[in-house]
Amino acid sequence: MAQAHERLMAWESARSLPTLHWQHATSRPAERSGEDVDIILARLKNVKAFERFHPSLLQQICLCGFYECLEKGITLYRQGDIGTSWYTVLSGSLDVKVSETANHQDAVTICTLGIGTAFGESILDNTPRHATIVTREFSELLRIDQREFKSLWEKYRRCMAGLLAPSYGVMDSGPNGDRMPDKENMRNNTFGTLSKHQNKVPSEKILQAGKVLRNAILSRAPHMIRDRKYHLKTYRRCCVGTELVDWQMLQSSCVHSRTQAVGMWQVLLEEGVLIHVDQELSFQDKYFFYRFLDDEREDAPFPTEEEMQESLEELQDTLLLLSQIGPDAHMRMILRKQPGERTTDDLEIIYEELLHIKALSTLSTTVKRELAGVLIFESHAKAGTVLFNQGEEGTSWYIVLKGSVNVVIYGKGVVCTLHAGDDFGKLALVNDAPRAASIVLQEDNCHFLRVDKEDFNRILRDVEANTVRLKEHEQDVLVLEKSSSSTRNSICGTASSHYKYTVMSGAPEKILEHFLDMMRLDSQFTESDPALDDFVLMHCVFISNSQLCPVLMAHYQAQALQGSEQEKLDYTLNNKRRVIRLVLQWASIHGDHLQQENTSVTFLQEFLVAVSDDAKVIPPLRDQLPELERIVKLNTEDARSTQKKHKILLRQFSMGDEKLQKRQPIKINDEILFKVYCPDHTYTTIRVSVSASVSEVISAVADKLGSAEDLLLVSLSSAGDKVILKPNDISVFSTLSINGRLFVCPRDQLDSLMPLPEQEGPSLGSLATFELMSSKDVAYHITLYDWELFDCVHEHELLYHTFGKQNFKRTTANLDLFLQRFNEIQLWVITEVCLCSHLSKRVQILKKFIKIAAHCKEYRNLNSFFAIIMGMSNPAVSRLSQTWEKLPSKFKRFYAEFENLMDPSRNHRAYRLTVAKLEPPIIPFMPLLIKDMTFTHEGNRTLIDNLVNFEKMRMLSNTVKIMTYCRSQPFSPDTSLASKNHPEARNYVRQLSVIDHQRTLTQLSHGLEPRRS
Repeated sequence: MAQAHERLMAWESARSLPTLHWQHATSRPAERSGEDVDIILARLKNVKAFERFHPSLLQQICLCGFYECLEKGITLYRQGDIGTSWYTVLSGSLDVKVSETANHQDAVTICTLGIGTAFGESILDNTPRHATIVTREFSELLRIDQREFKSLWEKYRRCMAGLLAPSYGVMDSGPNGDRMPDKENMRNNTFGTLSKHQNKVPSEKILQAGKVLRNAILSRAPHMIRDRKYHLKTYRRCCVGTELVDWQMLQSSCVHSRTQAVGMWQVLLEEGVLIHVDQELSFQDKYFFYRFLDDEREDAPFPTEEEMQESLEELQDTLLLLSQIGPDAHMRMILRKQPGERTTDDLEIIYEELLHIKALSTLSTTVKRELAGVLIFESHAKAGTVLFNQGEEGTSWYIVLKGSVNVVIYGKGVVCTLHAGDDFGKLALVNDAPRAASIVLQEDNCHFLRVDKEDFNRILRDVEANTVRLKEHEQDVLVLEKSSSSTRNSICGTASSHYKYTVMSGAPEKILEHFLDMMRLDSQFTESDPALDDFVLMHCVFISNSQLCPVLMAHYQAQALQGSEQEKLDYTLNNKRRVIRLVLQWASIHGDHLQQENTSVTFLQEFLVAVSDDAKVIPPLRDQLPELERIVKLNTEDARSTQKKHKILLRQFSMGDEKLQKRQPIKINDEILFKVYCPDHTYTTIRVSVSASVSEVISAVADKLGSAEDLLLVSLSSAGDKVILKPNDISVFSTLSINGRLFVCPRDQLDSLMPLPEQEGPSLGSLATFELMSSKDVAYHITLYDWELFDCVHEHELLYHTFGKQNFKRTTANLDLFLQRFNEIQLWVITEVCLCSHLSKRVQILKKFIKIAAHCKEYRNLNSFFAIIMGMSNPAVSRLSQTWEKLPSKFKRFYAEFENLMDPSRNHRAYRLTVAKLEPPIIPFMPLLIKDMTFTHEGNRTLIDNLVNFEKMRMLSNTVKIMTYCRSQPFSPDTSLASKNHPEARNYVRQLSVIDHQRTLTQLSHGLEPRRS
């Protein structure tokens, strides 16, 4: 189940298969094979701390580094210890704690080490550790022992110097220092950065990009570059901003919007390759004049025919490059504007960016929107620049956008390094205290977001001033955020202002009570309140249906205690109508999940009886009665049907002919017929509930075997990796890897477990079958099957997966199978390529997969589209240089364009922009939805002061609603293909046979194209 999520995380850091591959770094260095080293090397190349290392140095690290994984709360070492190892963070995070006394309990956390951080260099001179390091969450580290690290340092000192900042003592803050001396200079630096950049020499690749675009324009639209007159002044050889955007939009499918095109031209403007005639620093999609750098010269050369032809050939690659770096340039352009100059669109773009910054994940939506209006962009060019010194007054809070900084404490030197997404400087503002450390740039060209003290304090004051707290018995029970909401009177045209109240946190019953009180009865039922939708969708996290149903019934039967008889009657009517509407919405969202709960079905029946009785004496209730009767009838009949069916329903998840049938949702009461293997590879077949716990599975196996021993249930992968399943784990059948199997054994036989021969996967590829099918047919049937799997996934399964299905006693089998499908498609691509021994045939396979990916994208099946491209990016495939060299340039361009869509930078912005333009039905990239859910869940507490953090529920609900939107239209079969019968393609894509052991795939790859010396 978690494999697809892990693969996404791996893609973001290394574009390879998941955490599993670091296990090659757990073996003794002397035992590592060439394949081991290649796998580790592929991962290390994309670890931030190593990105500038020479390949030979990386090779040495592969040979001597060890992989370590640590649970949350583990102390790696303590302040004052003599170090024995140096570390780099591969995943997770660690807290840096420093104590001014000898008592470790006095230690305070001064910063957090994130992915890519390197630490522990005190081993070079055997000085005591400067701080205590504790894992903040489950973390993976690469460790190099002292002797090997010193050896590497002696040999590669110059290359590694960037990792080790000097141990600063008291830092020079005099006039010769590199620090920014005061806030005014810092502000000047903020808005003057770009003009300084324009005086520098443009980078080679952007200079070349400018030449390619200029030549292409002169070839295809030479009228765009000409002398222009404006206000009696002539501007030589200029282009117009709007025309440049128009032209770029027509050149490539990788340019999705005018905003994106503006960002791409901004890249050239920042580097001085494109120049505004009045030296403006921002590119505008307006009638503004711009000139290419080459046209600045009086004798600007006109490109030759050969040069224009070369530029046209390079145009697509150039546009692809600019589309990758354009969003960052556009963001910098917006952030460089004075806060008062930012448009509504600008603020929305900044806000979208802030949603995915780790340091801001715990802030409310209102605070993030406030920050969008005051954040200032700041950049510094040189490593060693001192941003501020320890002991100084705190004037700003910083977030690292790009680059890294060292945190330096007097007498201790560099205690940690902060990277993109980390923040610093907030404590000094909150506590109005001096800076606790100095901040020094570790590398050149660092970018920051800055919030100045007065803005910071104003936002805090505004938040508190607009916070309304409802108390009972001196305790908060509901926390609301007040905000103004302006409306215009449609009759007289006057504007009026009133306040709206947003739930931030509260007791579950009080949140429900508030939403019922606020529900508008004058609107149509279809116009539901988004906040109420969030409650209905998310309530299972903090109040179960068995708890909610009595509360709803109590609200329905509530009576007014005060007022006239008419007022009491009005209250009763409106209260009942509100509860009925809520119950209808609740039943609609929960769908067939309600049928699996006797408590919910019984409540619906009792509620219908109560409403029917009331409708006899309160006629207005009759309007809602038919819809309620329909809902109750549907759920009651389906519940009876489910109870009858589940007793005889037998399911297999991943084998046999069942996969050829149309998929139906797997329900909690369904039963499964499943093989559980013994150490000697014999097996017993058990029949248990899909949601059975591990204890129940072991009991069923023990009964079949007649065994009285204490048995373990073990998940065994094709690589031989064993995972002992915990007794309270539920629904484990769907969590196995593609070729994984369940084994049962006594503890003393655990080491003897070996994979079955069938787990190795195929030894021959299926090219002979595969190449006869058209790419469009294959893509269509992949999409048809994927849609069946996707359509079976209930929205709540995302919540169960995020919070832990054991906490709900619910299965996530449908979601597990859909995530497993992503892994299966990815491995299918790798398997077919690695099992093809003929070079020319391998080239044909690559072409075939690129075409299938293109058709999947056309069918809006982004899940399989990503899986195919990620399969082609796997080291076992991407290293086949001879194969890729023979791939036609047209297909290389397609592949590069597809890879650009998968670019994980800025939180997969390229993908999100693409999806935003699509209409449903859509099969989304599911691992990214899982990642978004996990990011929100782990970055925000579920309870705040024992109250439900409803802001977190709102953010999670927004992610879940993406899935709802993608399925808001049914999948319509392609009439041109549906009318034809393609049983071969249909059966083929539903029964893929793959190798899921990366080492085997890497060995096959090396057999095809041995590593060049």
